[in-house]
Amino acid sequence: MAHELNFNEQTGRYSFYSLREKAWHELGQVSDKELNSRQVLEQAQLAYNVIKAPHIYRLNSGTEIVSGSSFFTYREDTEQILGDGLSDEYHVVQNVDAFSFFDGIVQGEGIIYETAGALGNGERVFITAKLPNYIKVGSDDLIEQYLFLSTSHDGSESITLAFTPVRIVCNNTLNAAMRNCSNVLKIRHSAGAEQKLKEAHKFMGMVNTLSPLMEQAFNQWAKIRITDKEVQQLIQIALAPNRETLDNLRNDRMDDNSAVYKNQVYSAFGYAMMSDTQQLKTTKGTLFGAYNGITGYFQNVRNYKDADEKLTSILYGGTAQKKAQSAFDLCTAFAKQGSVALLLN
Repeated sequence: MAHELNFNEQTGRYSFYSLREKAWHELGQVSDKELNSRQVLEQAQLAYNVIKAPHIYRLNSGTEIVSGSSFFTYREDTEQILGDGLSDEYHVVQNVDAFSFFDGIVQGEGIIYETAGALGNGERVFITAKLPNYIKVGSDDLIEQYLFLSTSHDGSESITLAFTPVRIVCNNTLNAAMRNCSNVLKIRHSAGAEQKLKEAHKFMGMVNTLSPLMEQAFNQWAKIRITDKEVQQLIQIALAPNRETLDNLRNDRMDDNSAVYKNQVYSAFGYAMMSDTQQLKTTKGTLFGAYNGITGYFQNVRNYKDADEKLTSILYGGTAQKKAQSAFDLCTAFAKQGSVALLLN
């Protein structure tokens, strides 16, 4: 399966919108100008209502039984089933409400909708929007700030809001959480979900706290020198899949680790050393460069089965996101201790 984008047979269009960039697999709609939320909703083929209804079971006798404890959802426009086996507590949050959330938290000032779309029959929906301000590292290494929202209409996942900084020069997603400030907020599809979504402007408070902390950390890391050997060791620790691997690193037994792991380390180290984006003043021989070497490996080097797997790995709490957080924590510790060896203790 090359993609999972929804195709709306009524309109003859794929459910995907992109601003200026090529649409997913060159499918969907591309705009050369910024559109408002209502226009993006229409262009992305997301202007459909989702209905929750009780399950109806038909016995061989022809008798119909309506189950009060099991429900399903379907699209009102195409009448396609989106999910079944849902509980009475499951609450539908319409696509238009997701866009309203974005408009509400920033009062519509400067937010730019970049992508939006639906997967499957329309049961999974995602939106990315760019905030007007940048995180600036050094004099000209800029990091754009994105908000990412995903939701489902089949009960498979919560409403997920994520703050996702992306380094412009190499398109690296720099996910990280600091101290008591998370970059992800999850809202259950239960009664009051719409109200909780309205109250999610508190999420912007988290973002406004996290953003300057990240800028401070990245600028500090860009001034901390690190040797090639230390970069390699940081990568080895960050990519370690289990305690056994870490024990081998502590005892200088790298050769005892799996071939898959050693190849990952080799590829990530190669990216960290040789990528053009790693030759800037902010990244060459710096701790910030080491961090980018790890995130860049997952973003630009590692092979994924398809775009959906990559999205899951980087944004949905998959391996790439977890390793990026591990790398962030390791670099934070290195900045304080100044030694990779201490990180293994």
